[in-house]
Amino acid sequence: MHAAVQTGSEPVLSLRDIAKRYEMGEEEFWALHGITLDIQRNDYIAFIGPSGSGKSTLLNILGCLDTPTRGEYILNGTPVASLRDDDLATIRNREIGFIFQSFNLLPRADALHNVMQPLIYRGLSLRERRERATDALQRVGLGDRLHHRPNQLSGGQRQRVAVARALVTRPAILLADEPTGNLDSSTTREIMALFDELHREGHTIIVVTHEQDIADHCRRVVRLSDGMVASDTDADQSQESRRV
Repeated sequence: MHAAVQTGSEPVLSLRDIAKRYEMGEEEFWALHGITLDIQRNDYIAFIGPSGSGKSTLLNILGCLDTPTRGEYILNGTPVASLRDDDLATIRNREIGFIFQSFNLLPRADALHNVMQPLIYRGLSLRERRERATDALQRVGLGDRLHHRPNQLSGGQRQRVAVARALVTRPAILLADEPTGNLDSSTTREIMALFDELHREGHTIIVVTHEQDIADHCRRVVRLSDGMVASDTDADQSQESRRV
């Protein structure tokens, strides 16, 4: 068991015997088979595995975009299965910051308005939304790009806007889905350095990836295979096992 799970503090995320079945016509397919793990506050964790290992399904459940067929998911003390659709939308907005491979930015909106967008449902004044979005963009090094649209930004800058948008709600968890998949190697290093810094500041970060170089940035690596946890190690153990 990973050391972070043994601190005795309340996990920010807890999965117990999570399984997911999809029905395709008369056939059924089990994408996850009994996933059990805890994620503590300030964990920096990679879920890694090949296509078909269950990463995407687990991502959707973690992000409250899908529900398990069996098992219990507790997010920041709240049993997710007990929530209605409106409650799920609220918890996604307040507890989870999403960072996607394809950025998912509004093409006609500038960086500032893209980052302000998740705050619309918070009941904040326009001035408060602008201030928080400006602070988030300054935080990721884009204080001089507030009024640039996505097509006026590089790929790395667009991903920084996406990170700022995830940070602006002050979520319990940052959930990154292949966050460097569309970036070149130099920009990938810049984005992962930003994630490293966010972790040092206390953020809880979950990265879903199939790339070992990305997983190596994380402090904990959970390998998935055929919908099950094949291993759960800290970064030093993971790197040592590959050298042996």
